[in-house]
Amino acid sequence: MPQPHSPALLLVTGATGKVGRAFIERLLQGPERERFRVRALCHKRTLPPQEGLVCVHGSIQDRADVQRSLDGVTHVLHLATSKETPDDVMDVAVKGMFWLLEGCRASPTFRQFVLVGGDAAVGHFHYAHPAPVVESQPHTAYPGCYALSKVLEEVMLQQYQIQYGLNGCCLRAPWIMEKDDFRFTLSFGEDVFGGPRWRDLVSESEARDHVRTGAVPVMLDPEDRPVQRNFVHVQDLVDAILLALDAPRARHQLMNVCMDEPIDYGVLGEYLARTRGVPLVPIRTPYRSTWLDNTKAKFLLGWRPKFDMVRLVESAWAHERAADDPRVVWYPG
Repeated sequence: MPQPHSPALLLVTGATGKVGRAFIERLLQGPERERFRVRALCHKRTLPPQEGLVCVHGSIQDRADVQRSLDGVTHVLHLATSKETPDDVMDVAVKGMFWLLEGCRASPTFRQFVLVGGDAAVGHFHYAHPAPVVESQPHTAYPGCYALSKVLEEVMLQQYQIQYGLNGCCLRAPWIMEKDDFRFTLSFGEDVFGGPRWRDLVSESEARDHVRTGAVPVMLDPEDRPVQRNFVHVQDLVDAILLALDAPRARHQLMNVCMDEPIDYGVLGEYLARTRGVPLVPIRTPYRSTWLDNTKAKFLLGWRPKFDMVRLVESAWAHERAADDPRVVWYPG
């Protein structure tokens, strides 16, 4: 166990991704830098050097790399994930997490494991939810390997907490936004971020027209009602992670971390039409409304999200990317 005056050593997996970069920047520029040093496990990319940060390179599915990364570590923030990529997903989500958990339970310095999970574990917008989704709802993965991996991550952590008393918690997040992400979720162009790919739901000529006019889609469910969909801004998620670190009330807890209300595509369309004068394109989809309940995270952590629909829109539309920060699609879907 480190001495009280010794900074804790926090291992961050998936450190070069959206959440990892935002978290490390905030932690090392804020008061928490007195409490923590950061070791970033990097795979294909790396991070610029800064005080308090050490990058180690390796593969999360390699036991020796994981053991080397865990040496002397007190805390783990597990962000590494694989999207809808069947060739990789089980190596990262199951094998990689297994080596992490095994290493943590045997480590004399380990204190806490924080997992950032995903609402794909409860079906996202693929299933009808008659009531707000709380943490006690059973897992309901939608078809595909990504959602299954989110279920397996949560279950593995839960079982290690039961089997070995491992001090862990899971922050379950919906779709995570930063910079101009939200604006590009509504694009009819090839530059669309995530799904649905709106241009695939209209004709090619219609897609071209919608790009030209700046039109935005209004997602409807099978009964032509606007879909409600959950989001969280990366800065709100980082706030929750920082609050969870060493929080006694976070021990063995699963918490939804999301905006207070989902985005209603009908209300969103009305707001964008009023403030930007954009045309609206209603599109019927097979997707359903879902409302993640974030009460538990508020109660246990004292966490409060700062982003609502208006702030999410305004920040995305106001963001101007630097020349060295192009939009890059790192994964499909």
